[in-house]
Amino acid sequence: MSTKHSKAASAFLSNKSRAQFLNQSIWYVREKRDNVAMQLVEWEELRELSSSIKRHTVTHLDTYLEQFASRAEANGVVVHWAKDANEHNKIVYDILQQHGAKKLVKSKSMLTEECHLNNYLINKGIDVVETDLGERILQLMQVAPSHIVMPAIHLKRQQVGKLFEDKLGSESGNSDPTYLTRVARLHLRNEFMTADAGLTGANFGVAATGDVVVCTNEGNADMSTSLPPLHIVSMGIEKVIPDYRSLAVFTRLLARSATGQPSTTYTSHFRKARSGCEMHIVLVDNGRSDILGNPQHWETLKCLRCGACMNTCPVYRRSGGYSYTYFIPGPIGINLGMLRSPRVYSDNVSACSLCCSCDNVCPAKINLSEQIYFWRQGLDAIHRADPMKKIISSGLKYLYGHPALYYMGLRYAPLINRLPRNILYNRLNAWGKGRELPTFARKSFSEMWKKGIVR
Repeated sequence: MSTKHSKAASAFLSNKSRAQFLNQSIWYVREKRDNVAMQLVEWEELRELSSSIKRHTVTHLDTYLEQFASRAEANGVVVHWAKDANEHNKIVYDILQQHGAKKLVKSKSMLTEECHLNNYLINKGIDVVETDLGERILQLMQVAPSHIVMPAIHLKRQQVGKLFEDKLGSESGNSDPTYLTRVARLHLRNEFMTADAGLTGANFGVAATGDVVVCTNEGNADMSTSLPPLHIVSMGIEKVIPDYRSLAVFTRLLARSATGQPSTTYTSHFRKARSGCEMHIVLVDNGRSDILGNPQHWETLKCLRCGACMNTCPVYRRSGGYSYTYFIPGPIGINLGMLRSPRVYSDNVSACSLCCSCDNVCPAKINLSEQIYFWRQGLDAIHRADPMKKIISSGLKYLYGHPALYYMGLRYAPLINRLPRNILYNRLNAWGKGRELPTFARKSFSEMWKKGIVR
């Protein structure tokens, strides 16, 4: 039985040049990550520190959230609490209404994607403008991001050139990256100048000072907060960290893991509103408290949203972000989707080879592959297990439970080498699509061991 993911992945792979382009683009970022990470002899120590700090903080969220909110309010910031996506969206809209805001410029925020804020505000008559270049390209195309850090990584410059020609009136046939960047800059500059409010996400919230820290490479968050008189921050409650010493650990890990840079071009700290302006922080739960109470999956709250797990994942690199049914793809997205709704997003758990590469690159040392394995073990309980896989598993259980039958199977397995291909590879053999059976040895390892041929 094919899942939604496998069908979408198959469609993606039908265009071999596109699939190869994405794989090479993503792997290039993974290689950059390895190069800069290995320049630090303390890299693994930093990962262990990051994991420990996150573990401590998320298991003491009540303390650190109260401290963060108290410090932020002492800085003159208005703090709001939202239990879910609907409450978050309503709070943001109410703030905009109170200020008569009609245009909102946004820095990239996966939390607002999670809450579907854009559509909510647009339906209320608010002009919402994404200002991260990748996000703006996708907004003009009316499609969702395919990666949490590099949202338009799947697009070629020729596609962007054609888009800008249609939407922004750029030169016909000109897809030079420098030119396209200039066109985007001029376009967005006008949006910044005419905006009534700016909204940013938050990479970190520093409990000791009430600071919000936002990391970007384009400076769009700074523009979104420097020109409009109103700054709104959408922040998941798991983003809080204890202090600046903790922040130093994460800033050394984040950009190296995400894009292979020593640091992001801009690491911006927002502590209070500009003179005569207002700053609001919306702290959002939206199921995070439930995740914290889940003994097998609470570690997902340690995620820094760097995307390193996607960049290394052999399935993501070869199937693309749009093959996943949850809005966040890759290993972390599989787990977050299952935490959101196991019955709705269960098809994504098949999009994992259990190679554990994601665990090895995660800067917070989240056990991503182990969690996916746990989800797979529970599929039958929620009636989402593949019937064919259940039959195969039952057969293998019976085979391994009967040694005589198992050894007889080993003895006669070489006969498969002589069977015609049309018997081995046909529409009934889904496994054989894109795979080749190994050549079965005349003698098994077990047989050779018993005869003393190998030791």
